[in-house]
Amino acid sequence: MSDLIKLKHEFEHSSDFLVALGDPKRQAIILALLDKKVIHRGLRVNELTDVVALSRPAVSHHFKLLKAVGLIDYHRVGTKNYYYLTHRSQQIQQLETLLTHVQAVMDTNERL
Repeated sequence: MSDLIKLKHEFEHSSDFLVALGDPKRQAIILALLDKKVIHRGLRVNELTDVVALSRPAVSHHFKLLKAVGLIDYHRVGTKNYYYLTHRSQQIQQLETLLTHVQAVMDTNERL
């Protein structure tokens, strides 16, 4: 398989993850979840509405997309859900591999 075809497949496998990362509101959610004050306990939807200036339904929608790509998960305490960043890094590793392969093709083409 040629390098470009391989890259095309890697882009296809990473596209949902890239879309999830590309939205500024989801980036704000990720940054809020990375805050050292909340990283271990997580945040509830209503705690994030002020941080990202979105309604509860909008935050829930973004959580659904981030959960679908494996970036966040939640734990329940009584009737409350606390969302946190997962430690599963398969998608991040796939993105790192993709970028490494893009750089390798660029370096190879530069030498030609």
